[in-house]
Amino acid sequence: MIRPRLAPAARQRLLCAALAASLAAGAAPPLWAQAAAPPSPVRLPSLGESASDEFNLSQEKRLGEQIMREIRRDPAYLDDPELLDYAQALWQPLVQAARRNGNIGADTERLFPYELFLVRDRSVNAFALPGGYVGLHLGLMAITNTPDELVSVLGHELSHVTQRHIARNISASSRSSSLGLAAMLLGLLVASRAGSVDGAQAAVMSGQAAMMQAQLNFSRDMEREADRTGQALMADAGYAPAGMPAMFDKLDASSRLNDSGNFPYLRSHPLTVDRIGEARQRVEASGAPATVPPPPLLHSLMQGRARVLMDPSVQSLRRLQEFDTRGSQAELAATDRLAALYTGALASAQLRDFGRAERAIESARSLLVQPALQDAAAGRAFSRLTVQLALARGDAPRAVAALQAGAAADGSRSSLLLQADVALAEGSEAALRRSAESLLTWVANHRDDALAWQTLSQIATRQGQQLRAVRAEAEAQAALGNLGGAIDRLRAGQRLARQGGAATDFIDASVIDARLRDLLAQRQQLMADERRGGQR
Repeated sequence: MIRPRLAPAARQRLLCAALAASLAAGAAPPLWAQAAAPPSPVRLPSLGESASDEFNLSQEKRLGEQIMREIRRDPAYLDDPELLDYAQALWQPLVQAARRNGNIGADTERLFPYELFLVRDRSVNAFALPGGYVGLHLGLMAITNTPDELVSVLGHELSHVTQRHIARNISASSRSSSLGLAAMLLGLLVASRAGSVDGAQAAVMSGQAAMMQAQLNFSRDMEREADRTGQALMADAGYAPAGMPAMFDKLDASSRLNDSGNFPYLRSHPLTVDRIGEARQRVEASGAPATVPPPPLLHSLMQGRARVLMDPSVQSLRRLQEFDTRGSQAELAATDRLAALYTGALASAQLRDFGRAERAIESARSLLVQPALQDAAAGRAFSRLTVQLALARGDAPRAVAALQAGAAADGSRSSLLLQADVALAEGSEAALRRSAESLLTWVANHRDDALAWQTLSQIATRQGQQLRAVRAEAEAQAALGNLGGAIDRLRAGQRLARQGGAATDFIDASVIDARLRDLLAQRQQLMADERRGGQR
């Protein structure tokens, strides 16, 4: 669906949280450090193979969860199902390759979620957090012309997690508890939300500042290992290893042309000639092609989607809206014209200029009928944009027709949620029932999907199933890290069940009772951890 626009200041709050998390954990938020190790056919020892007694897996997991509870509640945390599905399609093969080659062991597989999430920010950045979380800025997606360039970043950040670089940096540089580090992060977040520049500076320049710098200095060898391991993961997952030097070249050229501070990678880890050369040497040694293959059309469309969503200001959207004029420029390649039309249509939709958005989509459809451009994934992307446009303008019949015409279910999360949005707009009992069943199946396997729970709550409300609606809203709050809100909702559900008497659904009431006990226990454990952390 087309999401509401975000105040520009929200981006800075989440950026501050993510940057502070990375600094506190010692895992440099950006990409690669100074130099890369020489190519070798033999697997070199991993710096993260020996787990630390000072910062074990359980502590890292708790710290990561505590950081993510704050990040998920920040408006700059973006859950755009269409864009996230595409990023996940690139991310999951890397995770699977790490499992196959043993980088993800049984212990971390059990504790870490290996979760990729999106940040609505135009800066070129990505970062690894404790506990298996990797954040990706839309600004980075917007500058990558091929999937392999983007994957080179994701592989590097995944390697920070699998090699346990964060835990080793914390252990080597500090004896502070994980909860103490989280407290420092939350102090920074509170200062940023209060708009207090002095407070944020005080948090950074306190007694922890020396520890942070020592951790960053210590990580040089780890960055080299993440370069090497990440590039190997790319090859194992079926991507072109040449994407890494291509990404280096892009970052280097961009930094020379634009030193506005929008490249946090380069601020923390400046590129060197040696580093770029070593990435190329690894490609040559592997026998892989020295260039990356042409990008699929879907990547160009999602690149345009990232450009639109990363900056919700009217000025930016109006500039991107003009991209639709490129669709009529015959001298451009047809794929470039399609990407421009998608970008312009989405920007027009965000501006609620629905007529212009529809004209851009129609122009794209006239191109997609050409035999050389018949791309199923790209066709579905335009069809879903048509559905989202109809929903945004409140035209339920057109949304239903567009969904049936081309945006058919493919088992993806974005398809599931789009069908639910259409069912809510249409209001038919059959459509609501089908979507409710699909969502119940989905959340049974994806309990932390807050958006799916929220959508299920809306559907249950429309169906008159109040207990299920309350329980789903509670699960959404729990997934967002708001345990207090989730507990309040479940207690409201208990009161509702008591008022319902014999007509109460016994199963829903029992689930609410069980989840309330579970969440109360979780909150008690968190409070106990905080008390222990304060005594250290």
